[in-house]
Amino acid sequence: MFSREDLECLDPGYFEIIYMDDRDVTIMSRNTRHMWYIHNPEYPLMGSCIIFHKHKVSHPYHQHGRSNTLRQAVRSIKKHDKWQLGGRKITN
Repeated sequence: MFSREDLECLDPGYFEIIYMDDRDVTIMSRNTRHMWYIHNPEYPLMGSCIIFHKHKVSHPYHQHGRSNTLRQAVRSIKKHDKWQLGGRKITN
């Protein structure tokens, strides 16, 4: 489960926070407008997060990866944003 401390790594200046609770977070990057859904099932291991991603609200999510913590997932998302903005065509 995500703790209150975990959830504090979600910077509302960087992300539009769509939804968050102790197991699920849905955010949109203000830089790329990409949507992210992070789920913490706590199975098979405590603290494992599954990161889902989509380019447009109307698109379905696809699995982007996994992380051990929400903070690590946020770093991965920001790294993806940096790559996306570094020359890859942005889809609206």
